Amino acid sequence: MRSASAPPAPALAAMELLGQRWMLRVVWELEPGPLGFLELRRRMGNCSSSMLSVRMQRLTEAGVAVKKADKSYELTTAGKELAAALKPLWQWAGHWGTHLERTAADSDA
Repeated sequence: MRSASAPPAPALAAMELLGQRWMLRVVWELEPGPLGFLELRRRMGNCSSSMLSVRMQRLTEAGVAVKKADKSYELTTAGKELAAALKPLWQWAGHWGTHLERTAADSDA
Protein backbone atom coordinates (compact mmCIF):
# COMPACT_ATOMS: atom_id res chain seq x y z
CA MET A 1 0.00 0.00 0.00
CA ARG A 2 1.25 3.45 -0.92
CA SER A 3 1.84 5.93 1.88
CA ALA A 4 -0.19 9.13 1.89
CA SER A 5 2.92 11.22 1.17
CA ALA A 6 4.17 9.20 -1.82
CA PRO A 7 3.85 11.01 -5.15
CA PRO A 8 1.58 9.44 -7.78
CA ALA A 9 3.22 7.16 -10.34
CA PRO A 10 3.29 9.76 -13.17
CA ALA A 11 5.11 12.21 -10.89
CA LEU A 12 7.63 9.53 -9.94
CA ALA A 13 8.18 8.71 -13.60
CA ALA A 14 8.77 12.40 -14.36
CA MET A 15 11.22 12.72 -11.45
CA GLU A 16 13.11 9.62 -12.58
CA LEU A 17 13.36 10.90 -16.16
CA LEU A 18 14.25 14.49 -15.30
CA GLY A 19 16.53 13.51 -12.43
CA GLN A 20 18.98 11.94 -14.86
CA ARG A 21 22.06 14.04 -15.46
CA TRP A 22 21.74 16.54 -18.33
CA MET A 23 17.98 16.18 -18.81
CA LEU A 24 16.99 19.53 -17.34
CA ARG A 25 19.89 21.21 -19.11
CA VAL A 26 18.61 19.93 -22.46
CA VAL A 27 15.15 21.33 -21.71
CA TRP A 28 16.79 24.64 -20.74
CA GLU A 29 18.78 24.80 -23.99
CA LEU A 30 15.82 23.84 -26.20
CA GLU A 31 13.34 26.16 -24.49
CA PRO A 32 14.08 29.18 -26.74
CA GLY A 33 13.74 27.11 -29.92
CA PRO A 34 15.08 24.25 -32.06
CA LEU A 35 18.78 23.39 -32.15
CA GLY A 36 20.82 21.02 -34.25
CA PHE A 37 22.67 18.27 -32.43
CA LEU A 38 26.10 19.89 -32.87
CA GLU A 39 24.91 23.26 -31.57
CA LEU A 40 23.11 21.60 -28.67
CA ARG A 41 26.27 19.61 -27.89
CA ARG A 42 28.36 22.80 -27.99
CA ARG A 43 26.02 24.50 -25.53
CA MET A 44 26.04 21.51 -23.19
CA GLY A 45 29.70 22.00 -22.27
CA ASN A 46 31.24 18.77 -21.02
CA CYS A 47 28.35 16.46 -21.92
CA SER A 48 29.74 13.87 -24.33
CA SER A 49 28.14 13.28 -27.72
CA SER A 50 27.24 9.72 -26.77
CA MET A 51 25.60 10.84 -23.51
CA LEU A 52 23.69 13.57 -25.32
CA SER A 53 22.50 11.04 -27.90
CA VAL A 54 21.15 8.81 -25.15
CA ARG A 55 19.48 11.73 -23.40
CA MET A 56 17.88 12.94 -26.63
CA GLN A 57 16.62 9.43 -27.36
CA ARG A 58 15.00 9.24 -23.92
CA LEU A 59 13.45 12.69 -24.20
CA THR A 60 12.02 11.88 -27.63
CA GLU A 61 10.68 8.54 -26.37
CA ALA A 62 9.05 10.39 -23.47
CA GLY A 63 7.43 12.88 -25.83
CA VAL A 64 9.33 15.87 -24.42
CA ALA A 65 11.40 16.56 -27.54
CA VAL A 66 11.16 15.69 -31.21
CA LYS A 67 13.76 15.30 -33.94
CA LYS A 68 12.67 17.31 -36.95
CA ALA A 69 13.21 16.47 -40.63
CA ASP A 70 16.21 18.84 -40.74
CA LYS A 71 17.74 16.77 -37.87
CA SER A 72 17.31 19.57 -35.31
CA TYR A 73 15.62 18.98 -31.99
CA GLU A 74 12.81 20.98 -30.47
CA LEU A 75 10.51 20.70 -27.52
CA THR A 76 7.07 19.23 -28.11
CA THR A 77 3.97 20.78 -26.62
CA ALA A 78 4.59 18.62 -23.54
CA GLY A 79 8.21 19.80 -23.47
CA LYS A 80 7.16 23.43 -23.70
CA GLU A 81 4.71 22.90 -20.84
CA LEU A 82 7.53 21.28 -18.87
CA ALA A 83 9.81 24.27 -19.53
CA ALA A 84 7.04 26.60 -18.37
CA ALA A 85 6.57 24.51 -15.22
CA LEU A 86 10.33 24.69 -14.55
CA LYS A 87 10.54 28.48 -14.84
CA PRO A 88 9.81 28.98 -11.11
CA LEU A 89 12.68 26.58 -10.34
CA TRP A 90 15.00 28.54 -12.63
CA GLN A 91 13.89 31.78 -10.96
CA TRP A 92 14.47 30.26 -7.55
CA ALA A 93 17.95 29.16 -8.64
CA GLY A 94 18.63 32.66 -9.92
CA HIS A 95 17.80 34.02 -6.49
CA TRP A 96 19.66 31.40 -4.48
CA GLY A 97 22.31 30.43 -7.04
CA THR A 98 25.26 32.04 -5.28
CA HIS A 99 24.48 30.09 -2.11
CA LEU A 100 24.02 26.88 -4.13
CA GLU A 101 27.34 27.36 -5.91
CA ARG A 102 29.15 27.89 -2.59
CA THR A 103 27.53 24.78 -1.13
CA ALA A 104 28.49 22.71 -4.18
CA ALA A 105 32.07 24.01 -4.03
CA ASP A 106 32.27 23.19 -0.31
CA SER A 107 31.12 19.62 -0.93
CA ASP A 108 33.88 19.15 -3.54
CA ALA A 109 36.58 20.13 -1.04
